[in-house]
Amino acid sequence: MAVCGEYIKSQFPTIDDDLYQYVEGILDSSKDDFEDENEVYEAIGEVLHEVAEKPEIVVRQICKKLLEMLKGGTNGTQNGSSERKNGENKVLNAPVHLGSMAATLEEQVEQIKSIWVTTRDDGMKVDAKKLEKAEAKLQQKQEKRTGNDSTGMKIINNSVPALETASASQMMSKKESKMEMKGSVNKTQDIRIENFDVAYGDRILLQGADITLAFGRRYGFIGRNGLGKTTLLRMISCKQLRIPSHIRVLHVEQEVAGDETSALESVLESDYERSALLSREAELQAAIEKDGGKSEVLGEELARVYEAMQMAEVEKAPAKASMILTGLGFSVERQSWPTKSFSGGWRMRLALARALFSKPDLLLLDEPTNMLDIKAILWLEKYLQSWPTTLLVVSHDRNFLDTVPTDILYLKAQKIEAYRGNYEQFAKTKGERERNQQREYEAQQAKRAHVQEFIDRFRYNANRASSVQSKIKMLDKMPELKPMEKESEVTLRFPDVEPLSPPILQLNEVSFRYQEGPDLFTNVNLTANLESRICIVGENGAGKTTLLKIITCGLSPTKGSVHIHRNLKFGYFSQHHVDQLDMRICPVELLQNHFPGKPIEEYRRMLGSFGVSGDLALQTINSLSGGQKSRVAFALMCAAMPNFLVLDEPTNHLDIESIEALGKALNVCQAGIILVSHDERLIRMVCKELWVCGGGSVKCIEGGFDEYRKIIEKELEM
Repeated sequence: MAVCGEYIKSQFPTIDDDLYQYVEGILDSSKDDFEDENEVYEAIGEVLHEVAEKPEIVVRQICKKLLEMLKGGTNGTQNGSSERKNGENKVLNAPVHLGSMAATLEEQVEQIKSIWVTTRDDGMKVDAKKLEKAEAKLQQKQEKRTGNDSTGMKIINNSVPALETASASQMMSKKESKMEMKGSVNKTQDIRIENFDVAYGDRILLQGADITLAFGRRYGFIGRNGLGKTTLLRMISCKQLRIPSHIRVLHVEQEVAGDETSALESVLESDYERSALLSREAELQAAIEKDGGKSEVLGEELARVYEAMQMAEVEKAPAKASMILTGLGFSVERQSWPTKSFSGGWRMRLALARALFSKPDLLLLDEPTNMLDIKAILWLEKYLQSWPTTLLVVSHDRNFLDTVPTDILYLKAQKIEAYRGNYEQFAKTKGERERNQQREYEAQQAKRAHVQEFIDRFRYNANRASSVQSKIKMLDKMPELKPMEKESEVTLRFPDVEPLSPPILQLNEVSFRYQEGPDLFTNVNLTANLESRICIVGENGAGKTTLLKIITCGLSPTKGSVHIHRNLKFGYFSQHHVDQLDMRICPVELLQNHFPGKPIEEYRRMLGSFGVSGDLALQTINSLSGGQKSRVAFALMCAAMPNFLVLDEPTNHLDIESIEALGKALNVCQAGIILVSHDERLIRMVCKELWVCGGGSVKCIEGGFDEYRKIIEKELEM
């Protein structure tokens, strides 16, 4: 068995000691009963699949090799035949009842007190029909051995020591435990993490929290900026929070590394099972060609590989990968480009495409819409509505949260509250729950006041002494309800500006192209004033950001002219503006460095206008959440008192409450507004005019966002 053990560890280097001892025990106790590699696979194949994600064909090859070792074909000790020299087989002196072993194991698990232990539900237990079938198979083997005894083979009933019987019972108990684990993989694959804490430095983000993710459901994870949503996703993906080891988790966080691999091939490579099957097929083809087709074993294995490839739909994989890339904005031509030719934003899209193609058991997405244009967002919403496994997504896009999730997880006060339904249903349920809680609290307070009034009135009345004591006991037993604590409302406030007489901004016959490139757009004629509420939309690469830079004089048009009022002062919020802040200093110091000479109170007032108040104003910017950094960037932009705001993706990293506050602030803002955004709710709240970039032009369309959405949906159906 030593050689078998070394071989197992060489093939599965990550196997833990318990599983290793279990596999070794099964092989040792059943080595005389194995007739072919299929029986070895049935005995330990399920466990080996849990240890490492290897294709079935590979695990079967390992089982075949182990059988050869057990029968003396490899280890040279001939352990498999040495115990048959006297024509005798060893059997247990008593039958082992699998059901009783499972019950014993259940009792042992329940006695363990740990925040990581989860009580199994009925759906995770051994299937009764499968257990019955396994017992019938064992009975057949017992009858076969009995038949052999009648022909002269002697069965030893009393020579097995008690220690060996106990060991065998323990192994059967472990095997049933593994059967239960495998059953959970095939059925629910639910994830339940109970009573856990999460801290960032000295700050506690979650305390005594619980989270349950049912397999096949889609969870929207929401909450204010800085409460720990992204931190929790990272802890789940790094297995710092205990989840079943057989569940494949994929967190789309980092962009794809750039190399010579094409975008399409990069997506295909994310399916490791497909890659392993193709690799094994190539190896077998080469071996058969070298052998001249004489080996039947190679032919049989190749046939099994082809069967596995057919079940995995290997031939359809390129079409599926191409469909996903197309939906995320990659043209057929760009799908053949090497990954190193794409920018960071496009490599993040590639990472998302790889995740969607590989279909992990648990997919973690953190603000997936930040990197997408409106067309890609609508495609992603539709695609995720039929997502087959478990999805946990952090998003602040109201429309996305109304379309994709089946459940909402709400992070508040260091706890996670679960709600059924999409965001709209969550908002209604949460509102009702808060109103009911407040009503119960007010009713109890009124009752307490009434009882206390009775006690105070008759406290010194001897005739009412028993009644007073009864009332006092009633107050002591009454549960203490807490008033509804409302989260502080987010308020953003843009500074007042002086009015300007038109014309304010005009683009006349403007064309633009980058050096040695085609025209991005031609003959653009547009106007804007201080009452303008304009949104620029279009696919990524259509020229939206370029147009903003031309408007703000960051770029000069190739042809045409831009006329700007002499007193017009732009405030430009770049989508990369947050990344360009000095992360080593606090927000107050940042404003001091850019606008010196003002009192500290003035800087704090500027920051307070955008919700950066109290201790937040004195923390290093690096320690702030993404949304808090965005608010600092808004304060920095408005400190210069601009009268025309040009905002490029201002909602990135903002939570839902901040986006709502931004929409309200822009509606009452006296400055002119041009923004690029993919957030449908903000566009509907603020914008009265829509400029569409695409097809080499920029046009203002009638009908607003509703008309633009109809155009996109028609394109997606084609």
